[in-house]
Amino acid sequence: MEPQLRQTVTHGVATVVIDHPAKRNAMTADMWRRMPPLLAGLAADPAVRALVLTGGGGTFCAGADISSLRESPGEAQELAVRAEEALAAFPKPALAAVRGYCVGGGSQLAAACDLRFADEGALFGITPAKLGVVYPSSSTRRLVSLVGPATAKYLLFSGELIDAGRALRTGLVDEVLPSGELDKRVAEFTKVLAARSQLTQAAAKEFAGGRPDQAARDAYWGEQARAGGEAGGDTAEGVSAFLERREPRFTWTPGDDTAVG
Repeated sequence: MEPQLRQTVTHGVATVVIDHPAKRNAMTADMWRRMPPLLAGLAADPAVRALVLTGGGGTFCAGADISSLRESPGEAQELAVRAEEALAAFPKPALAAVRGYCVGGGSQLAAACDLRFADEGALFGITPAKLGVVYPSSSTRRLVSLVGPATAKYLLFSGELIDAGRALRTGLVDEVLPSGELDKRVAEFTKVLAARSQLTQAAAKEFAGGRPDQAARDAYWGEQARAGGEAGGDTAEGVSAFLERREPRFTWTPGDDTAVG
């Protein structure tokens, strides 16, 4: 089977599957290259309210296909960073569902998601020191923001693998599930995400990430919040639904300033 990224959309949740079973779902140059436009298409789809990134079979992603590093290491890393940044910038909640190996570029992708749920048998590692590769600065900063400087240095200096329990304790993952329960928990949780206000989620995602132009963006979100309180806006709808004891019907969508109300 050719290496590929498979995608489906069910009940508002898009699932992207890294599928390269011959090499434990290692990402080829073409797979890295395809990730940003695939994510752009899902981001623009109003039916998509959340994203799950996972691996086919029993593993998440064993990193970059080493053959691509041999052919053009600079280009391979640039493609990986572009894919990572596209995932981090995805305007809706993104969750990595991890089982098996999540190593190198796999950890890069998982860290770029908003949340990470893992099977109890998952193993995590960031292995550029084994190859003499300089880990990208953006990826390093993202890792530090999750696990802190000490654990980031441990992972990057050693290239050693850590188990799901340690990943949970250090903040690299958010939940660890017993074997066989990961898919059920991810389905339950993404159903919750898909039912919540995209206005709240998009603003929270941006505030948590921080931006150089944050003052201007804060003003933008303040305007969105005010509009949300007007008749038909997400805030007004959420309050009304709470008081009326019903499920809210949120309408705001990312990328559409006129969608509030």
